[in-house]
Amino acid sequence: MYKLLLCQRYLRTRYIALASIISVTLGVATMIVVNSVMAGFSSEMRDRIQGILSDIIIETRSFDGEPDAATHQAVVHKLAGRYISGVTATVEVFGMLSFQYGGQYIHHPVTLVGIDPRSKSSVGPLVDYLQSYHDQPQGPESILAERSKSQKPDWELTPSAAAHRKHIADLNSQRLKFMKELQHQKREETAIADPDPFVTETDASVETAASANDVPQDGRVYIGAGLISFPQKDQETNTMRTVSMVQPGDDVKISTVTAGTPEAAYFSATVVDVFQSGMSEYDSQLVYCNIETLQKVRKMVRSNPDGSSSRAITSIQIKLKDYHDASKVVELLRSEFPPETYNVLTWEQKQGTLLAAVEVESSILNILLFLIIAVAGFGILAIFFMIVVEKTRDIGILKALGASSAGVMSIFLSYGLSLGMVGSGVGVAFGLLFVRYINQIESVIALITGRKVFDEKIYYFKEIPTHVDPWTVCWVAIGAMTIAVVASILPARRAAQLQPVRALRHE
Repeated sequence: MYKLLLCQRYLRTRYIALASIISVTLGVATMIVVNSVMAGFSSEMRDRIQGILSDIIIETRSFDGEPDAATHQAVVHKLAGRYISGVTATVEVFGMLSFQYGGQYIHHPVTLVGIDPRSKSSVGPLVDYLQSYHDQPQGPESILAERSKSQKPDWELTPSAAAHRKHIADLNSQRLKFMKELQHQKREETAIADPDPFVTETDASVETAASANDVPQDGRVYIGAGLISFPQKDQETNTMRTVSMVQPGDDVKISTVTAGTPEAAYFSATVVDVFQSGMSEYDSQLVYCNIETLQKVRKMVRSNPDGSSSRAITSIQIKLKDYHDASKVVELLRSEFPPETYNVLTWEQKQGTLLAAVEVESSILNILLFLIIAVAGFGILAIFFMIVVEKTRDIGILKALGASSAGVMSIFLSYGLSLGMVGSGVGVAFGLLFVRYINQIESVIALITGRKVFDEKIYYFKEIPTHVDPWTVCWVAIGAMTIAVVASILPARRAAQLQPVRALRHE
């Protein structure tokens, strides 16, 4: 009983121990907050990458692809049909995107991915990334999504995209008509018989644009938001806004190379929708195109002797019913698709470098933050040594009254455990509370500093993502208590080894 009473007395009256409690509290709270935010980022990033790549990818090692997509998909279903919930064939190749903005052409190197939207949506959340399925900001207000998420994606223009295209075509027609009238007036004034002496390169481009009218191109694309937009500061409101250089309904030009002997290939495509996954690596690089047009332009359509045609593909994306079966399915597919021609990977293997970098960063942060708790442990060690020196006579009296060495030692171990428990408990509560209101705290900090701490233009998240793992919280708390107990062992042993006579004579 005396051990418990002394431990409680020291905990209540030794205010210097508050320094150790505060150190443990801050260390535990910081580790919980950082781990929750890192886990949130990692989880969101993994979900978005997995949504783009699907669970398993079969890639041809050549950009020329392999013929007959239907046969490839039949083989996949035969080998692993019981594990699969969706399959889609794609064509992937590098290209160049070109469009006109501000009187000049802008060019971007891109990755062209030919897809069938319906089968693509069966292997990943395609509709979650297309802007026409979500509330869209338009100036200071917001309009409702033009499509329901239950609606399968396709290559048809939305009503607003069709209206925008018709509006542009009407403007071009009016401009062309005005320029022709101006030319005719100029001819009459100068009495020159040359039919079109004043037709310039600009006039020709306007005539070409007007001739297209409001009929969309055969090529249709979902274009990455990072390719066609940029942030700009509004001078009136002093806020950042996103300026779009291309709208759904506009035409863009795409350049790539043909299969076989590489030759330049060009085609025009109409932007059907804007694609935004939240991963800048994809949003500033990917352009989804209708696979039939891309195969035709790249000369990947081959005629068979029976009069039918086969279309080559460069990859097959597979969605599994249960991702835990991924390794088993990969082994089955590798047995049929030879490694010299095909590369069969899970999405984690394909993005191994990025995922490994995130894990290493998280591990290093955990080590550095755990040092904060270790510093608190050294504080407990120093404080306990000071208490032992200060209470030497008291320890001598206890031992003279019959207290055992183990009993004296248990007083300090219990004291250290109490400091660890109090510090860990408060730290866990404070950390979880901080995580719960982290976005509100970020808003307050941004209001005070006048600068956003978490800018969604940079991180592509509307709010700070968090994920609290109960096991991580438990291990952090247990680790903090363990350090507190370990730090108290040496002072406790020194107190237990004191001789009663020498302790009573201590000044």
